[in-house]
Formats: sequence, C-alpha cells, structure tokens
Amino acid sequence: MTIKLGFVVAEFNRDLTYMMELEGGEHAKFLGAEVVQRIYVPGVYDMPLAIKKLLKEDNIDAVVTIGCIIEGATQHDEVIAAQAARKIIDLSLEYDKPVALGISGPGMTRIEASDRIDYAKRAVESAVKMVQRL
Repeated sequence: MTIKLGFVVAEFNRDLTYMMELEGGEHAKFLGAEVVQRIYVPGVYDMPLAIKKLLKEDNIDAVVTIGCIIEGATQHDEVIAAQAARKIIDLSLEYDKPVALGISGPGMTRIEASDRIDYAKRAVESAVKMVQRL
C-alpha cells in the first residue's frame, strides 16, 4: 500500500519553504509515499483550516506541514508557533490521522531557517512512520 500524503505549505518566506517542499517531496518518493495533494496558505497561522480539509479526504493518510517562523522584533513568532502547534495536535487527534510538524522556528534568524530546511524531510519521515505503525 502506498502511503498518501497531503502537504500544507506556507507561502510566507517562500524562498525557504520552496526548498523545504522540494526536499520533503523527494524524501516521500524515497520512502515510497506519494504526495497526492498540496495546499498553499499565506503563513503558518493559516494552516489549520487547510489541514482540516485534507484530513477529511479519504485518500489522505497523513498531512505534512511545511513552514518556517523567523524571529521578529516582537514575540509574535512565539505566539504563532505555539498556537499552530497546539491546533495541529488537536486536528490529528480529532481525525485520527498523523499531522507531522515540518515547521521550523520560532526564535531563529533567516540563516538559521535556511540551515533547517531538512525539517520537511523529518516531517515526511514522521508521517510515514506513524501511518505504518498505527
């Protein structure tokens, strides 16, 4: 059985999330999984509704989130990260499907974010393992 993944990708910091999306997609292929649907959202804060839409689909086994939250002048990045992570967990439990956290940050610089592009790869691996084990 091929594991079917949905990607929710933040367009904010698109130069970084594009690279994350590519790496995540390649790793999915390597693991024998297939990315069957992608939804692009403005930013990490906007992900929950798109995640929910994918989780409702019968042909989606797991969802992978892809985004990065770069530190700003305020604590806005911490608020976004905490709320997004909480809702992602809630949706996974509500729909009994894995939702993997491929979001780097908060509290990182742009350079640190570029060093963490592999978070998408890790999230894909997590999603695939969770589907296999549940």
